[in-house]
Amino acid sequence: MPKVLGSLATHREQVRERVFDALRGQLYERGFDTVTLSGVAAAAGVGRTALYNHFPDRQALLVAFVEHEAERYVAELDAALAEAADPRERLAAFARLQLRRLAEFHLPPGQALAGALDPAAYRRIAAHADPISDRLVAVLRAGAADGSMVDDDPHVLASVVSAALSSRRIVEVEPDALDATVETAVAAVLRAVSTIVHD
Repeated sequence: MPKVLGSLATHREQVRERVFDALRGQLYERGFDTVTLSGVAAAAGVGRTALYNHFPDRQALLVAFVEHEAERYVAELDAALAEAADPRERLAAFARLQLRRLAEFHLPPGQALAGALDPAAYRRIAAHADPISDRLVAVLRAGAADGSMVDDDPHVLASVVSAALSSRRIVEVEPDALDATVETAVAAVLRAVSTIVHD
């Protein structure tokens, strides 16, 4: 790549990172309903015209942000799963990461988000859950194969586990209580699919 084009690509990526950092903060503090492109531009230290060159509207910004976060999350998830020794440890790693991300990442719940976006934009965002679900299904299949987890339909179990891990009430605790809360929830998920009887 010629140096000028490489510099432009680097600059573009730096602008996107600053914009995404600003959006992440606003989503955490106030939620998507209050986000404006001008507000994000100001927080990112980017001119409004420059921001519009990257993202023509709020929906385009949110879709790009979710795609960026999803790619980063899947890479982090794959690394965590690769370090786990067996399916139970992989499920614990999956649950732990999901809950910690839920604690730090604030987007409206599915139905509220669906109402805030046009159908095509919502479908693009929803599609990013597929690779995450696929990894959970694979963990549950491996657990059934080695006898450590129940041998039920892994897609149904994955839906049940995902629903349990998506409850914001679990992680809406004081920061010093988060670790214990997450571990309690992880243990509950493991018990729910385990073939091992616990006293």
